[in-house]
Amino acid sequence: MPTPRVVVLDYGFGNVRSAVRALERVGAEVELTADKRAAQEADGLVVPGVGAFAAVMAGLRAVGGDQVVDRRLAGGRPVLGICVGMQVMFAEGVEHGVRTDGLGEWPGVVDRLEADVVPHMGWATVEPPPGSVLFDGLADERFYFVHSYAARSFPLHDEVPAGEHPLPAPLVTWAEHGDRFVAAVENGPLAATQFHPEKSGDAGAELLRRWLGLLR
Repeated sequence: MPTPRVVVLDYGFGNVRSAVRALERVGAEVELTADKRAAQEADGLVVPGVGAFAAVMAGLRAVGGDQVVDRRLAGGRPVLGICVGMQVMFAEGVEHGVRTDGLGEWPGVVDRLEADVVPHMGWATVEPPPGSVLFDGLADERFYFVHSYAARSFPLHDEVPAGEHPLPAPLVTWAEHGDRFVAAVENGPLAATQFHPEKSGDAGAELLRRWLGLLR
């Protein structure tokens, strides 16, 4: 099998080197770049993200990352969002009362967690759905989270009546911190995790390995 080629999108935010190293360790040929052509042509694209939703969106738009993600998904080419890179796939984020448009790949809002302790920082279990490819056999594992905001609902499940989805419904994995929030989504070529697989030890490495397997 050929080595999968992955671009980690470099738009000026976050410690992306750990994602690059983690992907290399599980067998990918990785390039860290903001070049749109390279990002478009790679077997897989990773959109990392830390910090504020609005700042990440500004950084993505500055390098044309919003267009790259849209075009890749329209062509059925895999994209993986991590942490705020997952959050920006939703329609909007709300921080300190300010609303910012996201990429709009999914409806829904990312807002502040309602919990006694925020940010949510540390290891936590997740609740994957039946049929998950990324979490098959990993349901009892813990993954590493660092975040104050999350999507606490997934409206796409509610907007289309059962049996009328033109494509298979997204597989949504949940976790809890104060209340339930979206921990990961598998949606055709688009996958995303609120936690950091590159910082989640053997379980995170196995999840990345399975994502690479989807690129072949």
